[in-house]
Amino acid sequence: MPTLDCSTQSQAVANTMPHFIIIGAMKSATSTLHVQLSRQLGFWMSEPKEPNFFSDDDVWTKGLGWYSALFEGAAPSDLRGESSTHYTKLPDYPEALARMREHVPDAKLIYIMRHPIDRLVSHYMHAWLEASMEGDINQAVERYPALVNYGRYTMQLQPFLETYGPDNVLPVFFERLTKHPQEELERVCAFLGYEGVPIWSEEESRQNVSTERLRVDPLRDRIVNYPPIKFVRQKMIPRSVRNRVKQAWQITEKPELSLPVRRALMATFDQDLQTLGEWLGADLDCLTFKEAVRAKPLNWTKAAPFQDQWTLSPAT
Repeated sequence: MPTLDCSTQSQAVANTMPHFIIIGAMKSATSTLHVQLSRQLGFWMSEPKEPNFFSDDDVWTKGLGWYSALFEGAAPSDLRGESSTHYTKLPDYPEALARMREHVPDAKLIYIMRHPIDRLVSHYMHAWLEASMEGDINQAVERYPALVNYGRYTMQLQPFLETYGPDNVLPVFFERLTKHPQEELERVCAFLGYEGVPIWSEEESRQNVSTERLRVDPLRDRIVNYPPIKFVRQKMIPRSVRNRVKQAWQITEKPELSLPVRRALMATFDQDLQTLGEWLGADLDCLTFKEAVRAKPLNWTKAAPFQDQWTLSPAT
């Protein structure tokens, strides 16, 4: 069998790299958009959905060959994409952008934003279920800076806007995506240069529903899945009793922020949203955020970083 020289191998890898990446934000419907795009003819979306290749050192060491193999099944005409929210989790993954700049410099990027306090609450619920955060939500806000940092959208976006240019970074909003899903899907596809007609699937619109999941607990799982105990649990204990027991490992109601904590968060996020609003030509703060982003599609203005060096297509 003939062997490939280094230049041929490099070209083969380059030909199977993604055309676009959904870079975040965490808990803002990135999974939903990933699945919706995967259902369209002419798209090839990675499996796993979040390879986190450029951000996580242990994944990075697998090499470009491993990463490019995620897209090997795509047809030559397919748009190849992946969705890794770790890429916009500064300051926790500082190497992601430099690695992306080197290996996927021409990729288009999609960044989905959500009301920052709603995102924070959803982030906390996810982390609590993963057993990576302890305490109630008000304690967690003080103990885990990521809850706030990942919702400071201008801090996360600015390096990407400066590196890739605003015309290659599409701002999308959770609230508009859920209110006008077909319109926003068409907008995303137009940004990516897709020539088909995408169709939003309502059956695929529910992803990562936290209230239906159990908190991670390996010891519990070993006990309840031990065959004799599993038989008794499934055959002899009523479902209603089992469901009540499950509630000890579930979040059945959305956690409530105390008034002082909420006010402090609003003050922090309002500073970030003011800058974001200037970049998007909209007045944004925590009180007006949902109404403003639902009203119409928003795109970068000349206030966005390095905007004067780029020519944008009109917002669709």
